[in-house]
This record gives sequence, C-alpha cells and structure tokens, in this order.
Amino acid sequence: MTESLPPIAFVDLKEQYRRHKSDIDRRMQAVLDHGQFIMGPEVGELEQRLADFSGAAHVVAVSSGTDALLVPLMAYGIGPGDAVFVPDFTFTATPEVVALLGATPVFVDVNPDDFTLDPRDLRQRIDHVAARSDLTPRAIIAVDLFGLPADYPEIMDIARERDLHVLADSAQSLGGTMEGRQVGTLAPVTATSFFPAKPLGCYGDGGAILTDDPEMAAAAQSIRAHGKGMEKYDTVRIGLNARMDTLQAAILLAKLDFFAEEIDARRRFAAAYDAKLPTAAMRPGRRGGCESAWAQYTIRIEDRDRVAAALKARGIPTAIYYPRPLHTQPAYRDLALETGDLAVATRLCGEVLSLPIHPYLTDESLDQVCREIQDMANGGE
Repeated sequence: MTESLPPIAFVDLKEQYRRHKSDIDRRMQAVLDHGQFIMGPEVGELEQRLADFSGAAHVVAVSSGTDALLVPLMAYGIGPGDAVFVPDFTFTATPEVVALLGATPVFVDVNPDDFTLDPRDLRQRIDHVAARSDLTPRAIIAVDLFGLPADYPEIMDIARERDLHVLADSAQSLGGTMEGRQVGTLAPVTATSFFPAKPLGCYGDGGAILTDDPEMAAAAQSIRAHGKGMEKYDTVRIGLNARMDTLQAAILLAKLDFFAEEIDARRRFAAAYDAKLPTAAMRPGRRGGCESAWAQYTIRIEDRDRVAAALKARGIPTAIYYPRPLHTQPAYRDLALETGDLAVATRLCGEVLSLPIHPYLTDESLDQVCREIQDMANGGE
C-alpha cells in the first residue's frame, strides 16, 4: 500500500478563483456599480464573445443549461404526441425537458467505449416509433458526454433521412472540437451549461443556446423573456423567465480570458492518465477527429464501488456519472416509451468512475491517483 498524500480536489474552483481573483472581482464590481442585474450589458458582450469563440452566428444566453435545452424545443413546437430520442446514459435534464412539454422521451442506448448516443440503436428506435400511430418522431437530443462530442455526422444523416430536428446537449463539452470545428457549430442548435463545475462555469446557474439559424435565435430571445415581442409588454408567444443574471455573465467573461489555457491543461492531464493507468481497457474511448473538453475523465472498472471507497479512504475523491440508467428512474416509468433492451447503458452504470481532472490538478496528485489504482489492480486494499 502506498502512503496517502493530502486530499485531492475533484474540481478546484477555489484555486481557480485564487489565481484569477482580481479579474473576476473587477468584472463583478462593474455590475455592482452600474446596477443592471438582469440582462445588463455584460450579457450581450458574453453572447458576442461566445459566438467569436465557437464560430456560431448567434448565441442566446439563458438562466441555466436546462433552459438552454427547453427553449429550442419550445421554439420547435414540441409537445404532446411527439417523440424525442435521448440517450439512456446521461443526466435527467435531457429527458426532463421533453416530459415538461408533454412529449414522449424515447431512450436510446449508447456506445460502450465513448458513452455517447449509438447511431445504430437510434435508427432502430426511430423505426419502431414511426410504425406506431400514436406518436410522431420529431427530434433527437444528442449528449456530448464527459466532454466528447457525439457522432454528429452520423446523427445528422439519420435526422435528414427521417426529417427530425437535432439538438446538441453540450452541457459538458464547450471547448471540445470535431474536425477542427468547435462545439456550438456541430448541430443546428446547441445547448450548453455554465453550472460551476462545467469546463466554463459561473458562480450559479447559467446556460446558452448557439445556432446559425436566425429564426431560432429570434425565437429563443423571445421565449427567454416571457414570449416578448418588439416591445416589453408585447407578448407574442408563451415563454419563460429564462434571462441570464448579469453577474453570472460578468464572471464568465472573466473566465473566458483563460478558458483556452484551462482546456489545454485538461487535455494534458487526460493524456497523462492515458499513459499511467494500469490497463488500456480502463481508458475512456476516443473518436477520430474529435477533441474532448474533458469535463470528466471517466474510466470503466470492475468492482467499481469497492475501488471508489478505497480511493476515498486514501484521500482521493471520485464521482459516479451515472449510477442508474434513466429508463429505470421512477419519474420516467409512465412517461417514456419502452422500446427494448438498453444493455450498454445499464452495464455502464455499474462500471464507470470519474477521476479528478481540472486545470489546477498537479502532476504529483495525478501520479498518486494512478499509483493507488495500480495498487488495487495488483490486489491491494
């Protein structure tokens, strides 16, 4: 057994703030001085900065990553009688927004290596739903799990064949790329989250919708502000209170200045894990031409719960994303459509374990994590 080092942070927002305190404080103080606390000028500045970063023509900042998913579905008119295809292995927000609109989430299995939506299984489930008379296939929500973009070329081919909308749930992948294109431009509409632990996070909830479609952008701007038209009290559709707080935009503007450096650091640590973990089978899968944002570094390991407990005892935090497939959750038993076996998602929920990865991890801490895992792989306790 190796000697334990001081506890390691799973996500170190305190260290991030310590290093960039003056810039973050300056941005926040500017908001306190001008007093425009909701949809102040920093929100528009953030939207432009995110458009410049991602290459998307339009960015609409909203109050959370969940609202960033909900608003485009509302703009598409998704509702009762519509089927929306979502991965079974992800956070509940993805199917939740479908159910909120009275539509039917249809769970799809995922790839065993990279954990993202399985296009082959997607085709089969769309065909299954299309054969019914009570539901109409309308949309696909693909999730970029743990920072890696989903297989958008294949998903978009399927969507064009079936005349379906595609929404990218990129809550974890801002900063990732595919064939040199940034997340935010890989699907017709992209939703992302600024939850504090995301690669680009604020100090509360926040999100954004990215698109090249001016009509979608205009609809999203209206929906986020109670369905507002050209004037404040001109209500043209049913909407939400999904506006972004200006303080959160200010924090994100400060963090955007060093965001690219942080993504580079995450990739360096991911490569170090790849090199130092005891077996190749543990490593997260890759897809050619893709660069992950490494929101999490998630391995597959036998006897996962024992390993997690042992690592915790040695001062190493881990997390399980996700311990239970969505199709087994009580909230979806009467809402989702049962379309057959979801074996990969079910198996992954018993095997995955996320290790510490963030821009302020140290090489020594990463070495310690890998040594402890190696020790357990060799029979240590």
